Amino acid sequence: QPVEATDDAFWDQFWADTATSVQDVFALVPAAEIRAVREESPSNLATLCYKAVEKLVQGAESGCHTEKERQIVLNCCRLLTRILPYIFEDPDWRGFFWSTVPGAGRGGGDEDDENARPLAESLLLAVTDLLFCPDFTVQSHRRSTVDTAEDIHSIDSCEYIWEAGVGFAHSPQPNYIHDLNRTELLKLLLTCFSEAMYLPPSSDSSNTNPWVQFFCSTENRHALPLFTSLLNVVCAYDPVGYGIPYNHLLFSDYREPLVEEAAQVLIVTLDYDSSTSSSPTVDGTTTGTAMDDVDPPGPDNLFVNYLSRIHREEDFQFILKGVARLLSNPLVQTYLPNSAKKIQFHQELLVLFWKLCDFNKKFLFFVLKSSDVLDILVPILYFLNDARADQSRVGLMHIGVFILLLLSGERNFGVRLNKPYSVRVPMDIPVFTGTHADLLIIVFHKIITSGHQRLQPLFDCLLTIVVNVSPYLKSLSMVAANKLLHLLEAFSTTWFLFSAVQNHHLVFFLLEVFNNIIQYQFDGNSNLVYAVIRKRNVFHQLANLPTDSQSIQKGLQRKKKTPEPISRTNSQDGVSMEGSRPAAPAEPGTLKTSLVATPGIDKLTEKSQVSEDGTMRSLEPEDSQLSPEGNPHGALSDGEPWSGEASHSRRDRRRLSSASCSGQWTPTPDWVMSWKSKLPLQTIMRLLQVLVPQVEKICIDKGLTDESEILKFLQHGTLVGLLPVPHPILIRKYQANSGTAMWFRTYMWGVIYLRNVDPPIWYDTDVKLFEIQRV
Repeated sequence: QPVEATDDAFWDQFWADTATSVQDVFALVPAAEIRAVREESPSNLATLCYKAVEKLVQGAESGCHTEKERQIVLNCCRLLTRILPYIFEDPDWRGFFWSTVPGAGRGGGDEDDENARPLAESLLLAVTDLLFCPDFTVQSHRRSTVDTAEDIHSIDSCEYIWEAGVGFAHSPQPNYIHDLNRTELLKLLLTCFSEAMYLPPSSDSSNTNPWVQFFCSTENRHALPLFTSLLNVVCAYDPVGYGIPYNHLLFSDYREPLVEEAAQVLIVTLDYDSSTSSSPTVDGTTTGTAMDDVDPPGPDNLFVNYLSRIHREEDFQFILKGVARLLSNPLVQTYLPNSAKKIQFHQELLVLFWKLCDFNKKFLFFVLKSSDVLDILVPILYFLNDARADQSRVGLMHIGVFILLLLSGERNFGVRLNKPYSVRVPMDIPVFTGTHADLLIIVFHKIITSGHQRLQPLFDCLLTIVVNVSPYLKSLSMVAANKLLHLLEAFSTTWFLFSAVQNHHLVFFLLEVFNNIIQYQFDGNSNLVYAVIRKRNVFHQLANLPTDSQSIQKGLQRKKKTPEPISRTNSQDGVSMEGSRPAAPAEPGTLKTSLVATPGIDKLTEKSQVSEDGTMRSLEPEDSQLSPEGNPHGALSDGEPWSGEASHSRRDRRRLSSASCSGQWTPTPDWVMSWKSKLPLQTIMRLLQVLVPQVEKICIDKGLTDESEILKFLQHGTLVGLLPVPHPILIRKYQANSGTAMWFRTYMWGVIYLRNVDPPIWYDTDVKLFEIQRV
């Protein structure tokens, strides 16, 4: 039956009765009942929502001084968290919170006062007030009786920032009750923002989330302290605490749930398509994020604006150290099993790190200025290696690779990779002695040769990263050099080259890597030169690739049982690092969310040429003679999206065949000729022409079978004046676009959906942004 809004005795039972937990509310209010009320007595559902919001507004007004008021606020908060997803899933209800409720004003009948705000706005403003409510969510600064309690409207919430860090030096006393209350309120905020999950993915950038838009606008008087609190709480968190092993087994950590919730709210508020904005921070050429008057106004999303304006070195240091500490936590954790608390929110941290680099170029330059960038690189490589066989973690693989692509566009990243790699993280990769560049190449090789077949769309991206850093790599180890040649060998088999329209791009990328190293770093790279000489037949075969129809057909039929000629070139290949475990596939029954396709590498990057003085010059696609293909790079228009999520049937196909267009496309002699003639083989052929006779002569003269003598010879050799003129260095820099903005939105919400299982906020509701699949 419809119940009158004035029947307080009836409505109060929902929040005034007893102390419950959010889990209780989810158990007591089943989904079926919420849907039944929505269909059969909509007026009751409407009244329940606006009554609950009214209670939150009253709590925020009064400052929640009594235990009873706090209990009511928390119960309303849990109830709304439970109900909102069922309102969002029904298109007819979606506008409900954006309507004004007649007579909902405190005065009862006169709704022409300022209370005629949409319900959503009242809700968001009440929650933000409650997040800075003395003795409820923050430490009170007054130490006296309740009579002189602080007036919630006169307090300056900037004095109540939750944690020291960016722009705030004072670290308040930890209080676990406050942490719990903040967590509940943030959960409700996240639920409000989750309306985005119930709209199908669209690349229309005007599709802004009205909840986030209002929350991050000047209407929210707590925007700055709240942004600062969320960022500082995340970056200051130290899961290991005081370093007592196993301490997390002895007492509960109330901070962690708050940190997770804060990280999730933060990344959702920063969901902003930078490619459409005119904000100064997006332009890589200016570092125009300093707060001077000439800046054009930044985006109207205050959170993005504040993030883009952070500029003090000590703030950058605090953020970078915090993110690196948390990302490294699962690695540290593998030494003393279960000794330290293992955090689970690394995917949210990666999205946050991405947003920081994307919106604040000064931060990106700061990260690359010191070798601290390696503290981000190593955990990312660890996650990539660990998740490569698990199809439920394809999204994690993508974001890790995106971050490395963004970093690789800057020269400093390549230079930093030359630092010796000594921190032995337990990873199942061959043991090697070398630099971070070797680690990167070995992990990429592992992903390509033994990853899940859904990762094939990432190959272009992985090799682009290697191309971008290759001109700066001073000395590759023998293990890494062999891995690069092994990839070339696998990708230049006729079967692979002829089986899909864009497969030859991978060979072009690899040849560009060899050319860059030979032209710019010949002196220290005797291992690579030696590997090239040993595998010279691969280059000769490429130069003599048959182009007649008969050979093409024969090449395609020669599909071996394993398209991967695994070369046991190095006795160490079998030895893996101590403590490592091979990548495990997803546990059966694991849930995963689908992802939208990401743009091809040509849309994802923009070519720039490095001039003599080290500055970058952007290249227009047409004046780049170095583009290896006749057609622009992304020959992915054949209905093969770049994300491996597109079709299930591909699961059964061979890993290396990108049998994308098996139906409508066949290789022709003209097509093979069109790119074969552009293969950049001159430098390598010249090198072989000069060095092979010399190496053979040494072997004959000294009866050598020992490679160390040959390496010694190559170390002292020089090819000055013998090689073609060095080509200009070409860097493919990441470029923001609405396709990646959309990808990040689906990925981020998919992560949040799967991570919030206790209570299961969105489980079993009709989400539209992605599909939920069982592995």
